[in-house]
Amino acid sequence: MKYSRLTKEQFEELHPEFTNFLASQQIDKNEWDKIKAEKPEVAEQELDVFSDLIWEGVLSNAKYLEHYSPSHIFLFGFDDTEINTIVIKALQSDIDFLTKEGLQWLSDAVFTEAVEIRHGGKKFGEDRNAELFSIIQQGAILSEGVLYTQFKDMLKL
Repeated sequence: MKYSRLTKEQFEELHPEFTNFLASQQIDKNEWDKIKAEKPEVAEQELDVFSDLIWEGVLSNAKYLEHYSPSHIFLFGFDDTEINTIVIKALQSDIDFLTKEGLQWLSDAVFTEAVEIRHGGKKFGEDRNAELFSIIQQGAILSEGVLYTQFKDMLKL
């Protein structure tokens, strides 16, 4: 397995897609129930293959990630070859970006000495999607890139 297995909730949400996936292998509901009962290791493999297919599709289409911690916000924008990062750091120890108040403070203090903003970029290695998945495993979430684009425009990057 290249990525990680989808959660039960994700499988439930993707039930029609999973049904189509099984049908593409000539596995109907009765056959699937039989596989689960008699060959659970094969059922596990099918779940893993489907999970990897879903992750591959999601990661291939992703353009932005965001990661929030109490004192930092990491904004990632990327294409097929390069990833760019904007890091926003609160220099005041009592600020928490995980709260509404912390984000409001950032909005008010963004151009003051209480906020440090850095940016950089690098080329992806051999496996772009694996690198993105690693960032997600560290707590990043997929985004539409609104905040990344706003900061990129403000910083004239």
